[in-house]
Amino acid sequence: MKRKILISLLTSSLLIFIPARVEDFWSSGVDKISSMLSLIEENYFDQVNQKELIFAIIRGMLQTLDPHSYFLEPENFSRLKEEHSGKYHGLGIMIQKQEDRLVVISPIEGGPAYRLGIQAGDVISHINGESTKPISSFEAMQKLRGPKGTSVTITIVREGLKEPFELTVEREEIPLYSVPYAFILEEGIGYISIRNFSSTTTHEFEEKMERLSGQGMRKLILDLRENGGGTFMQSLELADEFLPKGALLVSIKGRNPYYNREFKAVRGNQYEQIPLVILINRGSASAPEIFCGAIRDNDRGLIVGEESWGKGLVQTVFPLGEELGIALSTAEYFTPSGASIQRDYTNLDDYMLSRDVPEEKREVRYTLRGRKVLAQGGIFPDYQVSMSRTALTGMLLLRGAFFNYARKFSNHKTPLSEKLSIVSEPWKKIENFRERVLVGKGIPLDERVIEDFKLYLQEIKIEVDPREFEEAREEIKRELEREIHSSLFGLEEGIKVYRMSDPVVLKAIEVLPEAESLIHEKSS
Repeated sequence: MKRKILISLLTSSLLIFIPARVEDFWSSGVDKISSMLSLIEENYFDQVNQKELIFAIIRGMLQTLDPHSYFLEPENFSRLKEEHSGKYHGLGIMIQKQEDRLVVISPIEGGPAYRLGIQAGDVISHINGESTKPISSFEAMQKLRGPKGTSVTITIVREGLKEPFELTVEREEIPLYSVPYAFILEEGIGYISIRNFSSTTTHEFEEKMERLSGQGMRKLILDLRENGGGTFMQSLELADEFLPKGALLVSIKGRNPYYNREFKAVRGNQYEQIPLVILINRGSASAPEIFCGAIRDNDRGLIVGEESWGKGLVQTVFPLGEELGIALSTAEYFTPSGASIQRDYTNLDDYMLSRDVPEEKREVRYTLRGRKVLAQGGIFPDYQVSMSRTALTGMLLLRGAFFNYARKFSNHKTPLSEKLSIVSEPWKKIENFRERVLVGKGIPLDERVIEDFKLYLQEIKIEVDPREFEEAREEIKRELEREIHSSLFGLEEGIKVYRMSDPVVLKAIEVLPEAESLIHEKSS
């Protein structure tokens, strides 16, 4: 009975209708918007924020267009400038949310947090007195960043200390490295990872190439996985590094002819003769897709991994005022073969979930040498290799089990690591190394570490089905190798050992001779 009364009250709310025709509203144009704002301000039962109303109108208009036109509010505007300029102002720490804890993954060497002694594994429990438990890592990052010279107070919980302690840190300029990792994988084969495209990308890339060339690099694997984009011109400059002067890189076409143009390589005699394999996945979007399209359609290198996202719309930023603007899609990218990169977004759910576009719905184009390529669905790799992850491994990653175990292990605080040595020298130089050494550079991970990790999981009360553990055993071993090497020898060493067992990287190494043949066939 009570429920029926409630429903009746809700559905019979007092409504007062003032007659008006829709046509009358639209015929007078957008001037009615300001009248509508005044109407709301004067008649709404509660006080309203006019700025928020205007922002909502702008957001609503852009949402009717495409998934990539968006409103740049002050926070987004400053974030965009940081990513494109390659620097920000903050503490200089990498953070990650592990369950409800905000954990420091690594302080950036030389930064303010590093100089104050903040360590990997420290938990930031409060920022300016507010708990970090309910906020995401992105929200925490926004709170930690701010204008240069301003300060932020953080509360640190550190294992081994009875009480938390507070630190007040002055924000400084911190470089955002676009090219974080570069090393020799094996004799003659270099590996470079590009995280995003910013104003510093090409400069960073050239520095890494010079260093690796000095170490004997003759072939290159370029990792663009999870590279979500960045500046358009930097993607062209990077493609120019590998292609001869005059080669078509990309074209753009819009409804407004002002945006129609072609872009070609303007330099020559750089890295045109280095065999190249590029790694991509679903997280590769926009700028890396432009780069891959230029390389693929000019038959300059091979692509390995998963199909890329398919983001091929050109955004032009139109300022609306100080720290305000809109990023409006004004044109579409086409690879040198004339293939559109953009996936169909009419079904937004399929688009946001990055579902495959059926081949029969895609146009066909051809590279310079006649290789078939598909349009309207991102960049399709020459060799498909997927990186799957079991549910168990994903759960252990989210709970920070690998990271936290590695910290304890490197500090000799697990039953196994407290008994055995850890060294940085190659194992071949050590006599009876199996008796003395558990882990070190060049030493395969000992199976005893797996058993030690199982004990750690019991200690922190994570129950694991033995059958599921065995199914994920190789994945778990890889994650432990990465985290232990990162903890002992630095992040780059951890990434290096991880890549040496990465199936996508292993496939890239396998097809490098074919990538080399592309160069010889073009020059012959």
